[in-house]
Amino acid sequence: MEKFLKVALEAAHEAGAVLLAEHSRPQKISYKGDVDLVTETDKRSEALIVGRLRREFPEHRIVAEEGSSGAAAASRYEWHVDPLDGTTNFAHGYPCFAVSIGLLLDGEPIVGVVFNPVSDELFSTMRGAGAFLNGKPIHVSTIEKLSTSLVATGFPTHKRGDNGNIHYYWQYTLRSHGVRRDGSAALDLCSVACGRFEAFWEFGLKSWDTAAGILLVQEAGGKVTDLSGGAYRAGGPDILVSNGRIHDEMRTTAAEIAAKTLKL
Repeated sequence: MEKFLKVALEAAHEAGAVLLAEHSRPQKISYKGDVDLVTETDKRSEALIVGRLRREFPEHRIVAEEGSSGAAAASRYEWHVDPLDGTTNFAHGYPCFAVSIGLLLDGEPIVGVVFNPVSDELFSTMRGAGAFLNGKPIHVSTIEKLSTSLVATGFPTHKRGDNGNIHYYWQYTLRSHGVRRDGSAALDLCSVACGRFEAFWEFGLKSWDTAAGILLVQEAGGKVTDLSGGAYRAGGPDILVSNGRIHDEMRTTAAEIAAKTLKL
């Protein structure tokens, strides 16, 4: 696994350098939907990462946000790559975005790397080896109650009218120290892993958004499930991660919100 991590770290650094060099420049933007944008930097970053992974591991499958895929149609190893998590932030010059690279073995994450080039924060992990920020061990927070917690979420850029997360946002805001919405799920997961946030939830995330981050949370001592408390796999319909201590309270609150929302 060490070679997998080494290559992921190198690829994240290289792609991060591209993002850092280009984030203050005017971007040529295209759209996957009405508001779901893509920049040329997304494409350059992805080409760099996917090219590196293909050279090093030609037998592995690659699942990447902008549509690249590995040569192997069926492989026990799958790389899930987000070359620029936080594209909307990036396009607007808001310095909250990252490269996210996760490796799954038989559907379970075994390597995860998330790199924020603006802050020069590199999060890394291997299954069973702990979680690290710039080489130093990180751990989830020890806060015990939702009422004294800072939590985070996100909202989709497409079909926003069909997403009921605003109800969750409102209730969690009332029951916590506050809810943050920074626009990068990968970095939100990292913030839970290193104790900045106590929890994070969201709906409709893709596998490349979470493959690296969920392993970082687990290896930092946190808990990862879906909103009902069931098992979560990268790309599942909803996700709840926490420091473990407030997980049951977050889940119970989610159930209450869902029940009220269904009555509306």
